[in-house]
Amino acid sequence: MLSEKLKELRHSRNLSQAELAKRLSKTRSFINSLEQSLSLPSISFLVELAKFFSVSTDYLLGLSENTNIDTTGLSVKDIALISDIVNRLKTENE
Repeated sequence: MLSEKLKELRHSRNLSQAELAKRLSKTRSFINSLEQSLSLPSISFLVELAKFFSVSTDYLLGLSENTNIDTTGLSVKDIALISDIVNRLKTENE
C-alpha cells in the first residue's frame, strides 16, 4: 500500500523520483525501491514522508483514506473556506 500511495503523492506534486529523492536527501534508487515494494522505510523516514506530503502515516500505510491538510497559521475564516471547498468537491464527485 505504501508503494502506491507514495507514487500517487509524488505524481500529484509533479515530482520525478530523482526530484523527490533530492528533496528528502535520499537516492533515486531508494525512492524507486520503495515504490516497487522492494524495501520498507524506517519509521523516521515514514514520518518524514508524511510531513513532506502533509498526510498522516496512517494514510501512507493504507490504514486510513483520510488525508490531512496543514492549516497552521491560517485564520478560522480561511479554514472554513477550505472546508467548504472540500465539501463541495466531495458532493460534485458523488
